[in-house]
Amino acid sequence: MPLTSPSFPAPRARSDWDAWGTESARLPAAAKALIATLLPGKAHPVPRVEIPILTPSRLDDADLAALRAAVGAEHVTCDDAVRALHLGGKSTPDLLHRRSAEPQSAPDAVVSPASHGDVLAVLRVCDEAGIAVVPFGGGTSVVGGVDPDAGAHRAVVALDLVRTAALLDLDGASLLATFGAGTTGPQAEELLAAHGYTLGHFPQSFLYASLGGFAATRSSGQASRGYGRFDDVVHALRVATPVGELDLGRAPASAAGPDLRQLFLGSEGAFGVLTEVTVRIKPVPAATQYEAWTFPDFAAGAAAFRDATQRGIRPTVLRLSDETETKVNATLGGHFTRLKGCLAIATFEGTDDAEAGATRAALGAVFARHGTRSRGEDPARSWERGRYASPALRDTLLDSGILAETLETATTWARLAELKAAVTSALTDSLAADGTKPIVLCHISHVYPAGASLYFTVIATLTTDPEAQWRRAKDAASRAIGDAGGTITHHHAVGRDHKPFLEAEIGPLGIAVLRAVKAELDPRGIMNPGALVP
Repeated sequence: MPLTSPSFPAPRARSDWDAWGTESARLPAAAKALIATLLPGKAHPVPRVEIPILTPSRLDDADLAALRAAVGAEHVTCDDAVRALHLGGKSTPDLLHRRSAEPQSAPDAVVSPASHGDVLAVLRVCDEAGIAVVPFGGGTSVVGGVDPDAGAHRAVVALDLVRTAALLDLDGASLLATFGAGTTGPQAEELLAAHGYTLGHFPQSFLYASLGGFAATRSSGQASRGYGRFDDVVHALRVATPVGELDLGRAPASAAGPDLRQLFLGSEGAFGVLTEVTVRIKPVPAATQYEAWTFPDFAAGAAAFRDATQRGIRPTVLRLSDETETKVNATLGGHFTRLKGCLAIATFEGTDDAEAGATRAALGAVFARHGTRSRGEDPARSWERGRYASPALRDTLLDSGILAETLETATTWARLAELKAAVTSALTDSLAADGTKPIVLCHISHVYPAGASLYFTVIATLTTDPEAQWRRAKDAASRAIGDAGGTITHHHAVGRDHKPFLEAEIGPLGIAVLRAVKAELDPRGIMNPGALVP
């Protein structure tokens, strides 16, 4: 029995089938004016479809009977309303598909196991019957990671892990907590807060995404400077595969061969299903402080970030927006419209104000040597208040014929400027060739002693073929990333969208290793066909 279960409903009960969440973000009047001024060309709105048309289920009575025997009849459904919530992820191509009048490729059934044993039973049924399985957490993938793709198989089921949401074990002495993989970010924080702890993982998908999804995609939260990436905090994993199960991670460190947890961190359900995740936790901080600064330009800000990071200064959140993003965000927020240069924001946590303040003072002292100017707390607090809202702006903008999408990468400090320029040019040139010159925004989202992540946002008017328009731009940016020595993804995973570029990063032998692992753990290839492994 779980130690505790969350008290509020699963995100699928609160999420629209054709949008990021249940409510589209409102676009401020100032933002509308800015977009109208900066974006040339005629926009082509993409209206929503009231009721989706889904492909019919291909499962027969014998298939459904076997699945129902595995998890209970009430936890297997071919109902269109449920299938519509499992059509894939939440990228712009995904959202455009939802607005199409054409039939949507839907999973043939949605199966909801409640435990590790249930998952093993479902995988046995599907392996024997030749049915593909797509593990489904919050459904927030933006790289085609949860598409209901049957591959070479006759059908595909979405394995919705929502019923596994629970705090299964809490070890306060070791600061470890074990969760069912379907536990969402808010659920995990609620369950931990009752005991005085936090996980501290707050990606932009936090409101909907699951801990199993965080692990399966190597997620990185907005507070990664303070708490680390999700793969940094994973202590142990329990995995169900078509050929058996694995319990990985028993000690805080080990020399017992290669770390097999690394095979599953970032595996996107292609090798098996993460059913339980044990993570390192921390006491809820007693004090939080905020500050923002402006730098004269992006290069000065990046140099200051490198200096502070290599000195070991660890604010909880640390972000630097370039000039364009600073201007656009100021307009969107209705604040600081006269800001010049590049805005940096940081938050600081500690056991008391003295500890948080000491980190704040240390960072401010380094920044002062790089020509910065303090802007007080308000910009950082404003960012925190709205940090989960921007993905929903895409829904509102699509209604108005505007594309808004993101991509991210990372590289060393030495190559950061080159990478930023290359990706910005690739996006601008590709979209301008369609007659839709874009606005390209960029910020440093995560920092390390050796380098940093760059997160790009692109805004452009939509053409009459918006999916092809974005795919051309994304392809151009992805090639520019590879040519400039960046990684194809820092925290969004590979999915299907980045798969064509993976071999250039890890080499043909690296691809062969992934295929060999999949052949051993998933010999019939039922696990998330088409994702990660070429």
